[in-house]
Amino acid sequence: MNLKVILSVGIATVFLSSCSSQPKVEEVPTAQADSVIQRIVGEDGKLYQSEQFADVRVLHYYIPQWDSLSAKQKELVYCLYEAGLAGRDIMFDQNCKYNLPIRHALEKVYTEYKGDKTDKNWKELEMYLKQIWVHTGIHHHYNSSKMMPGFTESYFDEVCKATTTSVADDVKKAMFDKEFMAMKVESDVNKDLIAGSAVNFYEGVTTQEVEDYYAKLRNPNNRTPFEYGLNSKLVKENGIVVEKPWKVGGIYGEALEKVVYWIDQAEKVAENDKQAAALRLLRDFYKTGDLMKWANFNITWLQATEGDIDFIQGFVETYNDPLGMRGSYESVVQIKDFEASQRMKVMMDNAQWFEDNSSTAAEHKKEKVVGITYNIVNVAGESGDASPQTPIGVNLPNANWIRAKYGSKSVSLGNIEESYEKASGASLLVEFANDEEEVRLAKEYGGIAGKLHTAMHEVIGHASGKINEGVGQPRETLKNYASTIEEGRADLVALYFIMDPKLVEWGLMPSLEVGKAEYDGYLRNGLLVQLRRVSEGKDMEEAHMRNRAWISNWLVEKGKTDGSISVINRGGKTFIDIADYDKMRLNVGELLKEVQRITSVGDFNAAAALADNYGKKVDQALRKQVIERAAKFNIAPFNAMVNPLLQAVKNADGKIIDVTVSYPENFTEQHLYYGKNYSFLPF
Repeated sequence: MNLKVILSVGIATVFLSSCSSQPKVEEVPTAQADSVIQRIVGEDGKLYQSEQFADVRVLHYYIPQWDSLSAKQKELVYCLYEAGLAGRDIMFDQNCKYNLPIRHALEKVYTEYKGDKTDKNWKELEMYLKQIWVHTGIHHHYNSSKMMPGFTESYFDEVCKATTTSVADDVKKAMFDKEFMAMKVESDVNKDLIAGSAVNFYEGVTTQEVEDYYAKLRNPNNRTPFEYGLNSKLVKENGIVVEKPWKVGGIYGEALEKVVYWIDQAEKVAENDKQAAALRLLRDFYKTGDLMKWANFNITWLQATEGDIDFIQGFVETYNDPLGMRGSYESVVQIKDFEASQRMKVMMDNAQWFEDNSSTAAEHKKEKVVGITYNIVNVAGESGDASPQTPIGVNLPNANWIRAKYGSKSVSLGNIEESYEKASGASLLVEFANDEEEVRLAKEYGGIAGKLHTAMHEVIGHASGKINEGVGQPRETLKNYASTIEEGRADLVALYFIMDPKLVEWGLMPSLEVGKAEYDGYLRNGLLVQLRRVSEGKDMEEAHMRNRAWISNWLVEKGKTDGSISVINRGGKTFIDIADYDKMRLNVGELLKEVQRITSVGDFNAAAALADNYGKKVDQALRKQVIERAAKFNIAPFNAMVNPLLQAVKNADGKIIDVTVSYPENFTEQHLYYGKNYSFLPF
């Protein structure tokens, strides 16, 4: 499971306050529609933000350990980096079948048009293309709504004609018809979730037909089940439901051939035998589409814990499937930060203590927690589902039976977190904090609170609890609610233990004031700040946003009864006041116990009631208030990362002898470069 960047706004709201000094901000207005070049340079002289447009900040991260790697390690990183980018187009196509033709048409127009580029329509076209790069398609990556162009269809026809760009009628319909392919992922259970979703995972089938198809394959008594549907498209041909795998020689075969090539090159320079074995299994999975090979890859990858380099690669997270089955293509290349990881080793070593001392019922606890590894890493490159919208923490694999039997790997992305911290200021905190004490706690302890929450969410949260005998995996039992319930469960574990004195005893934090800062920040974000990300009139759609909403709203409802939490209206502004942190922790424990029960027994109705009643509907008046309060600070609610550029240095024989790293400053140039060099799928 991956703690997507959405959480970073909760953390960033804390980070905003944890900087002892303000970063240097240089604002230069541009002619782009609703755009400004807002450069933020840290005290270290590095560029951390280069521009802001629409609802997005463009941020930059750096690889601090590059020069300490050996030539062989640099080559391994480079091969994994190239493998990730080779599959970049897969994610565009997965998000909607019209994304690639739209993106390619716009990129061609953008690079070849010689007409008036001061025209408002041109500026809107440029903005639309940037948003497509940010969101990996025509739908917003968090609220799932289709982003409509600010330029006219007739203008688009004009610039296409001027650049001899051919665009089919159905492609233009996807761009300009607001009702066609309106939602990337439909979450309204009163509708057919498959028919209402634009994701390119299904064609010609209904939700019921999908469920019936996999019901015949699944055996609820099988304790080592495949992740059915993870790597395929389900279609109806001649009235028959057929599964078409994503593999070499199948769907996405052209891109996966390139991915496999670079995985083969990576295997040749692997750091150790286990790492090489994992790479071979991943290659074989891509070549065959065999889910047994995917399971074996995950097990082998889990056991490859030595060495400095690691990776995430595959069809991994299932958030983009309305039924929570199909995995989005993702790649993250990682370099371990051994010094930072060693400081957090106590958490990994005491995983059993966390399980034994959780508030969950005894029958839902693991008797023996196995195989947990946790590292703080620095990212060297990301692609697909991880870029430009990056996670800040990851726990894998997602198959519960593998986690139960073999364990899990958890990472916090250290240089990504640093980028958010360096690019932030204190303004939003001061606006939404209830009082000076809340501001003080955030300024003194917000940074460590956010990092501890991320670590416990991934290391302890996702690895905790067990599924009852004979109960299917959550993606089977909880269906479209599986993702938000799982993310909420991991958040609740982190929230429960961040107020535990044991963490002070172990030296993980200086005092329980860290926990208080996190409780303040979590409710501030879950109830207020994250509403900046919701479109007018829309529900809460994204899994992580919903889980923070249903946790926060449930805790406030409980807190109003026992006096632990108050919602205050002061001068027309809403604030949250935690009067009793210990009582709130007891309520966190109670909710955690219930959510673990829901997961352990597969209680779909209880999951639906919790997520829908507390996490879906948005108070539109409160949303409007939050947006108006935040607007004066001109801080975009979403972030997009620019990746480092790795380039191989070769000798006369074509052998890689070194790899250089540079840091592009221009978001547009990076994505035009990607489009030119990594477009391996037909469109």
